[in-house]
Amino acid sequence: MHDVLVVGGAGIDTIVRVPELPVPFADSVAVPPIEEYVGHTGNGVALGCHALGLRARLIDFIGDDRHGRLIVEHHRQRGLAFSWQISPAGTRRAVNLVDGKGRRSSLYDARDVPDQRMPEPFYRPFLENARHVHLSIVDYARHLLPDVRRLGLPVSTDLHDWDGENPYHRDFAYGCDIVFLSAARLGERVDAVLTDIVERGRAQVAVATDGERGGSYLRRGGTVQRFAAERGPVVDSNGAGDAFVSGFLFGRLTGRPPSECVRYGAIAGLHACGAAGTHQSLITADELVGRFADR
Repeated sequence: MHDVLVVGGAGIDTIVRVPELPVPFADSVAVPPIEEYVGHTGNGVALGCHALGLRARLIDFIGDDRHGRLIVEHHRQRGLAFSWQISPAGTRRAVNLVDGKGRRSSLYDARDVPDQRMPEPFYRPFLENARHVHLSIVDYARHLLPDVRRLGLPVSTDLHDWDGENPYHRDFAYGCDIVFLSAARLGERVDAVLTDIVERGRAQVAVATDGERGGSYLRRGGTVQRFAAERGPVVDSNGAGDAFVSGFLFGRLTGRPPSECVRYGAIAGLHACGAAGTHQSLITADELVGRFADR
């Protein structure tokens, strides 16, 4: 039995530290050493949940290549349960530009095979032994939703910087019980988009994170509430959103109300910002609960 089954979102991040964002045009720009990390959203959520003491498993497609082997070995060393299928397109990549304030711009290599499907004999046993399912917004993950519903499992997703309109995200936005997204592209429409997700879909709670401004959340039957950001040093914001999700899910799976879950998420997100790279510093349950109690 696993507390959290994460579907999709394994890949490799190449981190390039730049003087500023956007990067000024030049023939060449001198930067600090360029580093590779096992990253992407599914890795981050699964590793975050694992560090918090939840029984987590990640399943995904990776390539039969050097980067795929890096992911397998990384999770073996961390003790995270990871099962995979081989994709002929290879392992996903991203190049993340990070400025001196820790802000980032991600160049995502969406190399998935068109109409790719995860085989039911592969994923079904994992669903049947999960308390909660978290779907990354890779296309093949949406096709697990009918099985998740038939099994009566709670399911979450992270829409990232959805604009509230792109049809690609709608199956996830309206088909999940907990919906996370970034407020980055919503402007003044945050409340309207949260309301739309809850009223048109299955969501019991929808959460929009907004970096140093905190964020907003809406419970079914309630009104939009704000929450404050945690304060502390920011070295690198890579992985902060995934850490927020894992912190929130920890609260949810330990019986906390949404008002406390968003604080758990904010504490975990700030912790992730305190270290360079992607998913390099993962908060533990003792640290999370201790910092929650101190505030």
